[in-house]
Amino acid sequence: MEIVSADSRQVYRYMDIGTDKPTSSRLESVPHHCIDIRDPDEFFSAGEYGQLARRIIEEIFHRNRIPIVVGGSGLYIRALVDGVFSGNARDIHIRERLKGEAEEGGLDVLYRRLSRIDPDAVQKIHAHDMRRIIRALEVYELTGEPISRVQKDRTEAADFTPLFWSLRWDRDVIYQRIEERVDRMIESGLVDEVKGLRKMGYGRQNNSLDSVGYKEIFDFLDDQLPLDESINLIKQNTRRFVKKQMTWFRRDARIKWIDVREPVDWDELADTVLRSVDAF
Repeated sequence: MEIVSADSRQVYRYMDIGTDKPTSSRLESVPHHCIDIRDPDEFFSAGEYGQLARRIIEEIFHRNRIPIVVGGSGLYIRALVDGVFSGNARDIHIRERLKGEAEEGGLDVLYRRLSRIDPDAVQKIHAHDMRRIIRALEVYELTGEPISRVQKDRTEAADFTPLFWSLRWDRDVIYQRIEERVDRMIESGLVDEVKGLRKMGYGRQNNSLDSVGYKEIFDFLDDQLPLDESINLIKQNTRRFVKKQMTWFRRDARIKWIDVREPVDWDELADTVLRSVDAF
């Protein structure tokens, strides 16, 4: 067995506490992939993830081992399994963030970025055409490919048959786990981690750090919020994020849902999954 992370923030180095990365002992006990492979200021798209993870999974198969993909980014999982192309490469959150960047720094900032990424596209897109500029950047962030190329090439679905499982907890249990998780991250030094990232030159301007747990601590460090309010906001925003995750995954009819009750018998849970694999 080898684990392939599908967490869109654990790919970044130095972001350990805020992403709740596996401990070093856990990373050593089982081979993990797609963790700590980019610096926080490096761009990494769902499309790039899908291509990389497919290559890794193929290598795991060649070792006669079982790849287990884990993590919370539905977009990464879709890119891995189903592929992405211009027709379905859409994400309202990316679009809204790019609009915010245009409003704050000017549309020319986005246009210059697009010029570096896709010189062919800017030949056909006017410098004042906000909708098309944002659309081209949105496609690039999702696929890792310039829109001029994506419009020509379609990424096909993976050549393996995936099996999906998702754990379903009672809402009160989820909220309690969120409370405990955020408190644990604060106790483990999340504030110092964010200070360290800022000292290395990383900050709000990096897409990787526009994330729940980091942006709220930046608010505290910038004297926009007291620490207790920042912590409460992390918990609130995490609950909202979980709701979005559940909405995303409920749409996928391939997923087998496993109801989890406290106290959890993890061995029995693993046996349930293994029995399904054997039956398949």
